[in-house]
Amino acid sequence: MSRQSRIETALTQHFEPERLMVINESHLHAGHHHSDGGHDDTFDGTGETHFRIRIVAPAFSGMSRVDRHRAVNALLKDELDGGLHAMAVEASAPGEATRW
Repeated sequence: MSRQSRIETALTQHFEPERLMVINESHLHAGHHHSDGGHDDTFDGTGETHFRIRIVAPAFSGMSRVDRHRAVNALLKDELDGGLHAMAVEASAPGEATRW
């Protein structure tokens, strides 16, 4: 199963979102430097290392933006520890304005 599929499954099962988009943005980071165990390499933009998560879920009602990010980060801790380099999170409760 791809990292994107694992992320989508985890978010869906845990938060039961009304809307969810998990976007692989790895290609946008080609040429950036990544530090990997003491090696500073230039990233070629391949793989599943950078994602944008857009999620609207009732679970986020009454939560601050920081708490929403913490909840998503905690859920995806294994992915972050296992090679996910960066994740942009846009988490909203139903009825809040979203840009998508």
